[in-house]
Amino acid sequence: MTRRGPIRLGVVGVGALSLRGILPHLSQPDVADRVVVAAVADPIVERARAAATLHAIPSVFASMEELIADGDVDAVTIVSPIGLHFEHARAALRAGVHVHLNKTMTTTVAEADELIELAAAADRRIVASPGEVLRPHVARTRELIADGAIGRVTWAICGAAFARYHEEEPERADAAGGAIDPSWYFRRPGGGPMYDMTVYALHQLTSVLGPARRVTAQSGVRVPERTFLGRTVVTEADDNTVLLVNFGAGLVAVAYGTAAGSPNGQFGMGIYYGTHGTIDGLLLDDAPFEFPGRADTLDAPLGDQAAQNRLLPHVVGAHKMIGEAHVFEDIMQLVDWIRDDRPSAVTAEHARHVVDIIESGYRAAATGLTQDLGTTFRLDGG
Repeated sequence: MTRRGPIRLGVVGVGALSLRGILPHLSQPDVADRVVVAAVADPIVERARAAATLHAIPSVFASMEELIADGDVDAVTIVSPIGLHFEHARAALRAGVHVHLNKTMTTTVAEADELIELAAAADRRIVASPGEVLRPHVARTRELIADGAIGRVTWAICGAAFARYHEEEPERADAAGGAIDPSWYFRRPGGGPMYDMTVYALHQLTSVLGPARRVTAQSGVRVPERTFLGRTVVTEADDNTVLLVNFGAGLVAVAYGTAAGSPNGQFGMGIYYGTHGTIDGLLLDDAPFEFPGRADTLDAPLGDQAAQNRLLPHVVGAHKMIGEAHVFEDIMQLVDWIRDDRPSAVTAEHARHVVDIIESGYRAAATGLTQDLGTTFRLDGG
């Protein structure tokens, strides 16, 4: 059944991501017939009020609970710290509200299971970022491998590194209500580059190779202290993790979430080694390969994330020039699902499987024992 009128969306968390990406995208006139931001919530109410004034949002709340109780919303996007995703999404689903979860969906499989079960029982929808499966180059990479373009795949490597990204995000220093503190990125639960950044690489990897079977790992803290605006932030969550992910039949992948460094400098994009060639990001045997829309990105380096975001289905017009377009895309996947009963390929089951890889990897590192994965997913969205 299709729905008339725009979806009334609540934004839970008014941090750097919401300020530079989510709110600017959702305030564009071209989406007003499909979705409107009806409310924002953040414990730093001054920041939430400033954002609401800038983007003409009618309601401001200090908490998720207040927004759900009084915000009159059909759906929420959860932009709170990763460690809070589960409790915020659970509250929304219990209230009968549809949910978009920014990455990573949850920190444990048990949490993801509960959200999926709650959504099914309430006939609500979950879209869980990141929607890497929607990227044209990811689909083309899968096709190239299936067609034997590099022979038989033998192994792959993917991942991401923290560097000083969060300490240096420009939105943090001069936000309304005071600086936006990045300390949670370095604390448990939900901190560390695996949950924050490598999640993109793992979604791409599993979108190409399918579900993994088991994982082993080494992990620890390499940079014990960070600084933000002259203040010391102690690193509590592991910031240097390397996983060995087994896909069966001898196929393995290395996935890293590290304090610094990258083998190809292309965020989230893997390198696939085969018996007759290599796919390295957007290169097939050192030459760019074609995929739908590639001509629209020729003005940017092949690995430019913002350029690749232009190729996502809803990223048109002004959205091509606004940051975090991939998050906007995932929110619109939920909007379309609610309005038009059009299920998204960006599934909670896929996100749960990636959570399983990360959680099991940490458990493998702690115990010294290889962990069997207990989840799977279907690339057709089923």
